[in-house]
Amino acid sequence: MVIFMRGFLAFTKKEFLEQLRTYKWLIFLAVFFLFGLMSPLLAKLTPDILSSMDMGGIQLNLPEPTVMDAYSQYFKNMTQMGVVVVLLVFGSILSNELIKGTLVNILAKGMSRTAVLLSKYTAAVILWSAGFLLSAATNYGYTVYLFKNASVPNLMFSMFCLWLFGCFIIALILLSSVAAAGSFGGLILSAVTLIILLMVNIFPKAEKFNPVTLVSKNTALLNGTNKAGDLYLTVAMTTTLIAVCIITAVLLFKKKQI
Repeated sequence: MVIFMRGFLAFTKKEFLEQLRTYKWLIFLAVFFLFGLMSPLLAKLTPDILSSMDMGGIQLNLPEPTVMDAYSQYFKNMTQMGVVVVLLVFGSILSNELIKGTLVNILAKGMSRTAVLLSKYTAAVILWSAGFLLSAATNYGYTVYLFKNASVPNLMFSMFCLWLFGCFIIALILLSSVAAAGSFGGLILSAVTLIILLMVNIFPKAEKFNPVTLVSKNTALLNGTNKAGDLYLTVAMTTTLIAVCIITAVLLFKKKQI
């Protein structure tokens, strides 16, 4: 166990250094900072922008933007562009090293394959969490500044659901990278799986068991259409799927020829 922890910590440190050297930290934090900043700003300025456009004599009576518009815009950006960023940044989390063979020497020296995968997942989740927290804090602060009152129901729980979905995507990428071949195999398989989950979510009976529900009910949670308790089963199911993805990835990786 001691040897495993030493290997885990050493490889996690190596992952952090690689993120810094490749500017992943800088790019990731900058992009998510912009997501947090522009969401309330777009909500505030969109009516003014539309009303100033030449609509051929058509009069637009747009309602005054509210704090709900700001948060709706934020969750829209995070569940669309944010997911794309997570896929692109972490899509090669393992594939590149498998292609280049850089893991051969490390594993030959006795590094546990389980430690390698858990280190990669831990480093990726920490980076995702840092970007997410920066984005959420920026969005909240700027929303308070622009709309004065930023209080809405279930905000923290809705944010948690979004964060958990990001953790699920990273676990899915890790499993896909082990299962699929090629530099982009993990990225493509992860994207296809997410598309399938989106299609499955069309069926109401599947919603409670589908991780995609965590990011499709954000606005409903904020406006009170859905209660937090409605998603407890989804949270439990997503947490279970994260564990399943990681365990399956470890089992496949132990049998994988490198």
